[in-house]
Amino acid sequence: MIISEKKPIEELMLMLGDAKKIALVGCASCATACSVGGEKEMAELKEYLEANGKEVVATAYPGECCHKLLVKKELKAIKAAGAEAIVGMSCGDGVGTVAEQIDIPVYPANNTLFLGQVERVGMFNEACRMCGDCVLGYTGGVCPMTKCAKSLTSGPCGGQKNGKCEVNPENDCAWIMIYKKLESLGQLEKLDMLIEPKGHAAYSYPRKINTREVKK
Repeated sequence: MIISEKKPIEELMLMLGDAKKIALVGCASCATACSVGGEKEMAELKEYLEANGKEVVATAYPGECCHKLLVKKELKAIKAAGAEAIVGMSCGDGVGTVAEQIDIPVYPANNTLFLGQVERVGMFNEACRMCGDCVLGYTGGVCPMTKCAKSLTSGPCGGQKNGKCEVNPENDCAWIMIYKKLESLGQLEKLDMLIEPKGHAAYSYPRKINTREVKK
């Protein structure tokens, strides 16, 4: 799940500037789960905008704001309503998906934080940096890119104290977590394996995947 948090409302108002007719685009998936882009949050933002001199002329609530075809269908009503600006109440991907398909300024209501796991309703933990080169098979399922403050892939830095990270003492040292997990799995030999540092030069951004391509 993509985890997002609300931007300060003052920043959003600054981005909207002189635009009077506003459309809101929420997201029934991740943003709703994070309480930043669901129907409730859309209603609250609509009330705020209209109390501060804006007119909300249209709203859209696609099942997934990152789904191009779903968003394209929703944008027809926004175009017809004469919106001067759109507020995207989703992750950055959703905002970009909207902006790609319409010649109206699109402004983010949220800051996108991380890809995370749901611990329980309203509680999320960062779980993946989406680096494109997963090493979980060598580290007992504990991601050093995410769990280690320094994203070290070949062992600890040596700065831990009482099992806690020297950068953020509230966090457990990722490599102690990895050691304990591998020990419980009977796979401590994997600690002898060298995991090369991440070579980001191997990726040309933005990346693209087409699962329809015929694999040879």
